[in-house]
Amino acid sequence: MHLLNTTDDITELPYSVVIPNPEELETLTLDEEILEASHIVGFDGNDIRSRPFNLLRSQVLKTLEANNWRLFGATSATPAAGKSFLSMNLGAALSRLSDQKVYLFDLDLRRGSLAEAVGLEGKTGLGEYLSGKTDDLQSIGRRVGESNLVLFPCYRVKNNSAELLAGKRFELLMAAIRNLPDDVIVICDLPPAFANDDTIMIAQYLDAYMLVIEQGITTKKQMNNTVALLKPTPCLGTVLNRYVGGLIDPYGYGYGGSEYSKYYSD
Repeated sequence: MHLLNTTDDITELPYSVVIPNPEELETLTLDEEILEASHIVGFDGNDIRSRPFNLLRSQVLKTLEANNWRLFGATSATPAAGKSFLSMNLGAALSRLSDQKVYLFDLDLRRGSLAEAVGLEGKTGLGEYLSGKTDDLQSIGRRVGESNLVLFPCYRVKNNSAELLAGKRFELLMAAIRNLPDDVIVICDLPPAFANDDTIMIAQYLDAYMLVIEQGITTKKQMNNTVALLKPTPCLGTVLNRYVGGLIDPYGYGYGGSEYSKYYSD
């Protein structure tokens, strides 16, 4: 864990950083057509396509509880492996649990995509916060629908992202995230591990990370090198995305078949 050097000057923020509660945030009304186009299915437990994320949800919760973790990230070795797709759907699935609050932070500063996936339009996100253009986290965050999911989006910064992540504002932001109540799970959507050094810089603040592997694209060497690159932060687990072997369901998540369709039908 990266520790704050008490000799550093932290006066650039004239107040302590506090993450707003869901009730303090504007509610984002979900558009079913946008969710469908983005393949965001985790909000609907009756949708057969949400099944893999429900299974993953239970596995993640068991691992978090066993290790006393609650702050983890999602990354991949290379771009376009589906990490943001996974982050949003897993966050949605977790948020359906009645007593579980989930905060989702888009920290892929160069290629943030979570806002677009849920139809959120804006110009002020975490990039602007980290660059000092705004101090108002309440104006950035959104409660997603009537769920227990809170999203803090990023709208792709033009600044050098590494400089923002090395700055005091980011350090204080992560400290504030650490101070969220114990009943909150935090997911950080991270950049691809080898795109730049952003993920390495963020990983030191996390309890663990989840590694998304794209079948037929991600190599064993890339997977092993990612784990080595992000040490000592532990890998929570790996997720094989776009699986096309054996029995598959509509999105190729695997373990499908007609019997599951019958099970989920009305």
